[in-house]
Amino acid sequence: MMANALSFDRDLIARYDRLGPRYTSYPTAVQFHEGFKSEQYVENTRLSNEYPIPNPLSLYLHMPFCRNVCLYCACHRIITKNTAHLVSYLEHLKREISLQARLFDRDRTVKQLHWGGGTPTYMTHDQMQDLMQEIRRRFTLEPDETGEYSIEVDPRETEEITIPLLRSIGFNRISVGVQDFNPDVQKAVNRVQSIEQTADIIGSAREEGFRSVSVDLIYGLPLQSVGSFHETLQTVIAMSPDRISVFNYAHLPQRFKMQRRIREQSLPSPQEKLEMLGDIIETLTGAGYVYIGMDHFAKPDDELTLAQQNGTMCRNFQGYSTHGDCDLIGLGMTAISSISDCYAQNVCDLGEYQKMVWNGSYPILRGIRLDRDDLVRRDVIMRLICDFKIDIEAIEDRHGFDFREYFYNELELLKGMEDDGLVTVDLTGIRVTPAGRLLIRNICGVFDKYLRSEDRQLLYSKVI
Repeated sequence: MMANALSFDRDLIARYDRLGPRYTSYPTAVQFHEGFKSEQYVENTRLSNEYPIPNPLSLYLHMPFCRNVCLYCACHRIITKNTAHLVSYLEHLKREISLQARLFDRDRTVKQLHWGGGTPTYMTHDQMQDLMQEIRRRFTLEPDETGEYSIEVDPRETEEITIPLLRSIGFNRISVGVQDFNPDVQKAVNRVQSIEQTADIIGSAREEGFRSVSVDLIYGLPLQSVGSFHETLQTVIAMSPDRISVFNYAHLPQRFKMQRRIREQSLPSPQEKLEMLGDIIETLTGAGYVYIGMDHFAKPDDELTLAQQNGTMCRNFQGYSTHGDCDLIGLGMTAISSISDCYAQNVCDLGEYQKMVWNGSYPILRGIRLDRDDLVRRDVIMRLICDFKIDIEAIEDRHGFDFREYFYNELELLKGMEDDGLVTVDLTGIRVTPAGRLLIRNICGVFDKYLRSEDRQLLYSKVI
């Protein structure tokens, strides 16, 4: 199977381990600008409604609150035990849901819904029920059999009845944050949770009929070793989640203040991280998981694996997804929308978000309207990062141009990667080799017109 073919070449990885985007969008958020106004966003939504066959919808709700800080975290979150802030936030979030719903025809069904954070399970059960009822009042959700409705769960913020409640209000997928089970590592990053807590959540999700269970891990954290993280992997495998994401910790204390509390001397060396990555791949693929791409693994019969095989997988701000045909509406502070040929990000300040929503304004801080070149390059980059291949004729048919002429310079740059065994290029297409799949961000970067200067590259993390 194509997705199973993966080659771990240490020398090649070390040579190409540069800075680069994760391509959850193209252009990436670095190119968003404050010249993009809410009027442009509204116009884009109007145009999207007028398509001969309008796209279905995907909703993302950002819940920024956490009770405790995880020192590795680079997400937009608010650390507080004062739940009064949440009450106010939810009232404003419901107002934004109402504002956004007015822009879209009611017959455009919601195929995907995701609550992320922060910690969505920071909410009380009544608040969760009320929020879901508001969504159903404003949007048309597909039935449980076809819709994908997921939520991120912190085992430390759940009660015995939380998982049954989530299933009863419509969630059918669950993502469980773990990061590492080693007690010393957990203390070092201020996230202590037991194996039993996590196993109980996953067991309950199985009993309640959730269609998919995902587990998130991080390698490269303080005090981790190849051996200790291998034990975490084995513990997770025994729980048999459908998907496992293993993210590379990017230590950027100059950008994320909480990371300054992590001692750099306690972090694994680059060589140790490389050995950990090799063990991750060997352990998970040896246990039967398929390498999807980047940091994602899934069981062979998982919908994500099947979507990759049939060419319908996409990548967005939540990672890999099975529905590339959806317009994404981001709700809540910092959330990003992707409607037709534009991206729009909400304001990041809680007070500003609430003020704008209360005044009936769309709380947009910045965004970008994609031009024809952006759309072409987005198509190429997304097919590479999702399918590990490019069908030149299909790209030409979609965009009406000569691929080899349009991308002459890029194809010249690929020759070096072809010599290194990362890709093969012929008249019909580009194919990423097993050795190139771990370096897919580098390959995508060849087609990124914005990734030309050293200054731009410094804005990103290492690719491995």
